[in-house]
Amino acid sequence: MLYGVLQHVGAELSAHETITAEHEAWSSIAQLAAEYETIAASAQSYRWASLIHASGLTDDEAEDAIRSEAFGPLTGELRRAEANHHDVETLLPRLVQARGFADADDIAAVLHYRVANATARPAGSGRNRKSPRLIVGLIPEATGAMPAEMRQALTERRELIEARADAVLDQALNDHEGWVGELGTPPSDVRAAAIWRHQAQTVAAYRDRHAITGATALGAPAESTAQKIDAARARAALNRARTIVGTPEQDEERRPGRQAAGHSM
Repeated sequence: MLYGVLQHVGAELSAHETITAEHEAWSSIAQLAAEYETIAASAQSYRWASLIHASGLTDDEAEDAIRSEAFGPLTGELRRAEANHHDVETLLPRLVQARGFADADDIAAVLHYRVANATARPAGSGRNRKSPRLIVGLIPEATGAMPAEMRQALTERRELIEARADAVLDQALNDHEGWVGELGTPPSDVRAAAIWRHQAQTVAAYRDRHAITGATALGAPAESTAQKIDAARARAALNRARTIVGTPEQDEERRPGRQAAGHSM
């Protein structure tokens, strides 16, 4: 009987651990960001399709682009460009007019490439450059006209992502996890501390999104294109946090031992 009871207790613990793990996965930034991007794609699809039709393409070319498998990545690139304050309403027609598509197998893929190249840097320069509209420093915000229920769903996901990043950072600070040492000691000045925390939140969000659990802040070098973009943003945030507290910036070569990183969902 004792053996049976112990087995039952073990099963309950295993079930509890499974539920906890599942809850952790579903509340992670990887999951929430994937939900945000899925909702954003749906919420903005009509807008991007309308922009494609108004870009200077023929009706047939526009329909081919919208039906293409590359249309999704193209709209994601347009959202990133807009988050970096590029005027996509004028940018896309300009890129369409720059060169024809007579030899293009996939117009949407070609446009994706052109948009990515044209918007590699944020719009503006020097003092006129604005900070990108990024949720927790990583995820391009979806803006523009969209159904109210979609906007509400995006707002809810944004709030959950921000709360999750705060929770991950707070736990790391409370547990004195090794990676937080790379951020430097939080400043005592209230204003500086708020700015430092904002940067630290981005690093925490990067770790959570890409399942990094090691002692180094950014883990192993990113492999996928999406993670490389996030890694660059996280490294910039890490260096800004270090600058705030007077700690020298880290570059790729001087980084401490590397840990394995997962991939974005």
